[in-house]
Amino acid sequence: MLKPEIKQLIATLPKAELHLHIEGSLEPELMFEIASRNNIVLKYKSIDEVKKAYNFSNLQDFLDIYYASASVLIHEQDFYDMTWAYLLKAKSDNIVHTEIFFDPQTHTDRGIKFETVVSGIHKALVDAESKLGMTSNLIMCFLRHLSADEALKTLEQAIPFKDWIIGVGLDSSEKGFPPSIFKEVFDKARSYGFLTVAHAGEEGPSEYVTEALDLLKVSRIDHGNHSLDDSLVVDRLVKLQMPLTVCPLSNYKLQVTPDLKDHPLKKMLDLGLMVMINSDDPAYFGGYLNDNFYAVAEALDLSREDILTLARNSINASFIKEDLKKKYLGSISTY
Repeated sequence: MLKPEIKQLIATLPKAELHLHIEGSLEPELMFEIASRNNIVLKYKSIDEVKKAYNFSNLQDFLDIYYASASVLIHEQDFYDMTWAYLLKAKSDNIVHTEIFFDPQTHTDRGIKFETVVSGIHKALVDAESKLGMTSNLIMCFLRHLSADEALKTLEQAIPFKDWIIGVGLDSSEKGFPPSIFKEVFDKARSYGFLTVAHAGEEGPSEYVTEALDLLKVSRIDHGNHSLDDSLVVDRLVKLQMPLTVCPLSNYKLQVTPDLKDHPLKKMLDLGLMVMINSDDPAYFGGYLNDNFYAVAEALDLSREDILTLARNSINASFIKEDLKKKYLGSISTY
């Protein structure tokens, strides 16, 4: 059982979330609400039926439902409402800063304008700063199961909105789609001034982590579990203090780690890797940020100092300015 003092620490501790797919925060209740106002008939008859479908054996099982659910999002208000719902939950988890992913190709490939998608999300993030006191950054991800040429087209669509988007990432099906495929896209993104991150080493091998570092020149690795398969990769990540945005409940639900007691997070901490906890796609994986903290802290018997380190890492790994980092780290130091 999770110690009450650890649960209280997690609940009240200021923290950042750096690995959150906004489409993956679309709860069934809101999905049905948006579908109704957009006159979309879902294949699921009820919220319970949707939730019963959330039993995944691998990443692809999840992605099939994820893309189907996103089809209800059509208008700018839909993207605003989805983002605002996440931000309210983030506020309740005492998240002071969030860096969210969005997948424009999931929407543009079905005829939704890029501007519609990014405008709705951006307006919610602006409102979160003024109304909730929460800062944020937006990261655009390319779908790796689609071609590099399509990713280049998406990059060009993003240029008019560059002031709203701080970086680009790489997500979706990992197996069979190494980072090297997207080297040219990432080179061009960096030439425009975008920061870069990439999913690597979740279901893919440690070699994908190396490719993300060497070819995509990333500032963060998303997931990175399989980095532990190669001691040389681990040593390099420790030396670089390269952030790994770990997602415990996601790993559990997708069978990357079938038992949370075997999750590598504690080992990563002990090795000196710069890891932090995130919720990934919380509507599908059973919990938002604090739920991930509670579950893995109990499973791995994390100490008070482990929790504080994870919170500090989340701030240090963020793409915010140094003065804001100092402010947030100062808040953590009071604990």
